[in-house]
Amino acid sequence: MSHTVTVMTRVGCEHCVQAEADVRRICDELGVPWSASDVDTDPELRAEYGDRVPVILVDGREHGYWKVEEPRLRAALGR
Repeated sequence: MSHTVTVMTRVGCEHCVQAEADVRRICDELGVPWSASDVDTDPELRAEYGDRVPVILVDGREHGYWKVEEPRLRAALGR
């Protein structure tokens, strides 16, 4: 099964930078496509995720927020 990961971020967020680096490393290792999206570019995204960034989505569904839980993310991507 193929998965995709999205990191919901915002400019100037140090935790977002770390989450992107963690997701990049894990996804690159596993061959899983990933992307980042700035919540401040869309009012709906800002309303949904703005107070919890970074938010990690797996296959469009919320997987976690504020930090990457590596064992949990690897388990989700291994399914």
